[in-house]
Amino acid sequence: MNKNTIIGFVLIAAIMIFYTVYMTPSKEEMAERQWVQDSITRSQKAIDDSEKARQTERIQEQARQEQIVVPVEQQSGQQSSNYIDRQNKYVVFANSSAGQGKTITVETDLATYEINTKGGFIENTILKNYQTYDSLPLKLFNPGFSSFGLTFFTQNKIINTSEFFFIPSDSSASQFKVTDENDLSLSMRLYADMGEGQYDYSKYIEYLYTFKGDNYMFDFTINIVNMQGIVSASTSSLELHWFADILQQEISVDQFNGSTVYYKYYRDDVDYLSESDDDEEQILTKLKWVSFKQRFFSSSMIAKDFFNGGKLETFEQENPPFDRYLKSMRVNLEIPLNFSGNTNIPLSFYMGPNKFNTLKKYDLELERQIPIGWSFFLLGWINQYIVIPVFDWLGGYGWNYGIVILVLTFMLKIVLFPIAYKTYLSSAKMRVLKPEVDEIGKKYPNKEDSMKKQQAVMGLYKKAGANPAAGCVPMLLQIPILFALFRFFPSSIELRQQSFLWAHDLSSYDSIMSLPFDIPYYGDHVSLFTLLMTVSTIMYTYLNNQMMGQQATQMPGMKTMMYIMPVMFLGIFNSYASGLSYYYFLANIITFGQMFVFRYAINEDKLRAKIEANKKKPAKKKSGFQKRLEDAAKKRGYKR
Repeated sequence: MNKNTIIGFVLIAAIMIFYTVYMTPSKEEMAERQWVQDSITRSQKAIDDSEKARQTERIQEQARQEQIVVPVEQQSGQQSSNYIDRQNKYVVFANSSAGQGKTITVETDLATYEINTKGGFIENTILKNYQTYDSLPLKLFNPGFSSFGLTFFTQNKIINTSEFFFIPSDSSASQFKVTDENDLSLSMRLYADMGEGQYDYSKYIEYLYTFKGDNYMFDFTINIVNMQGIVSASTSSLELHWFADILQQEISVDQFNGSTVYYKYYRDDVDYLSESDDDEEQILTKLKWVSFKQRFFSSSMIAKDFFNGGKLETFEQENPPFDRYLKSMRVNLEIPLNFSGNTNIPLSFYMGPNKFNTLKKYDLELERQIPIGWSFFLLGWINQYIVIPVFDWLGGYGWNYGIVILVLTFMLKIVLFPIAYKTYLSSAKMRVLKPEVDEIGKKYPNKEDSMKKQQAVMGLYKKAGANPAAGCVPMLLQIPILFALFRFFPSSIELRQQSFLWAHDLSSYDSIMSLPFDIPYYGDHVSLFTLLMTVSTIMYTYLNNQMMGQQATQMPGMKTMMYIMPVMFLGIFNSYASGLSYYYFLANIITFGQMFVFRYAINEDKLRAKIEANKKKPAKKKSGFQKRLEDAAKKRGYKR
């Protein structure tokens, strides 16, 4: 292994170590205050019990709705035993604990929201411009398998608003529509009781929605009106519970862009739970937003002020509750409450696609949910300021995205052309000098003369004006771009369900054959773009070894490894985004063309004559760095 190879490995190792350090998440700062554990435990038990009973309630709901009738008046002024039982359990919300659920639909230009009067929250969101992988309407939630509510204590009873029936502001209509930049406000109220069948309309908890026709984000304000004596005046916070069983929207699961809970610290970084394993996190500091993030879509809850922290969870149930079940997500958040008379808690929700420019315009760092290489700043910069703008610009012409990737590849290769030329020129110089290097090797055949041999080779390179590191450094400069595109293509929603040639979806694998069995580390299908990428990579490796010559003969072990790597990629990329495999295949083909152009453009006879002329020139003064290297080498030699 010569010095050139050692320098290359050292540089690669340095980059990988640097990348690993940046990938390691930072530790959270110490808590500003201690989380109230007892309150969380009690409220968590309540919400868990409510979720366990949800499926049973759905089965029995119709029968219960037919049997339970809230009387408007009571004969002889006496309360029914049914009401007393409910009052013992729900206190001043006994009337609202019984009723018939009703769905209110709000349609905008971009989405349709279905709000159930039970719980008063959105039980389903349908994105109008998107479909599932099998052409079904794309729903963010499965009705009956999500919940949202506030938890607080009243008369030593735990109250969770998700269990009660809210009354809409306009009970005469069940469908609303808003378009363009217009607004639509919709109020859902949970009233306190005045008596059996009677509400105190001056005391209520209100969910106030404000939708816009042309926006995926909508305002959501919680108003607490005249609830003194019901909610204790000493209450400094409310607990907000949000749970959902997430639906699978894509045919394949991306291990680098999985579904999980994302969250942003107040005035600080964005973080997330594990994408592959069950995970939970107790956050003891302020949060700005939390998000139920899927691969290409997300449901984000944003505080206009902040949340005081909370518990975040993501897990997979052993027995999937329904078809297309992906995983479950739950957040329990503490909302600060200054309870002096009427109180409002301003929030907002984003329920829509994970499109970079769409999320970025909100200036909330919601775009950090799209994994384009944020952990290593250079990858994020390349994607954010170069790849994404160019990709969007090309996509704006209305071309097929297969053509967009082709043009993007050509543009990147043009930008990298000087680096590729310098790399080839360096390898050409090394080929020209190879006979003389071999002669030096014959002159110093013994292992103990390796230092003299190395010094003689370096002296030859210096006289000839050749730099053995000149070919290594340009290759290393291309690695960040290679990694950046590796993260960009699978996370780009623009490629979702975009067909090209035989690929039906450039964001997923392209299957030309389904196998009757599953091959470990490969899968149960054959991806043609992955095969083309693998074959072209092997061809490139062969041609490159033929042109490099020196390293190919001196490093047989490395030569074998260079052929094994493409075969390993065959298994890795077989179930990965076909758009990425297609890009790598195109890059290899264009590189072949460059290699043949360079081969005929660089006349090695003229290059040899130039090297001979360089040898006759007076030796240049050694730089301080080179002198220190030679001194260090001599000292090591003397120690031997």
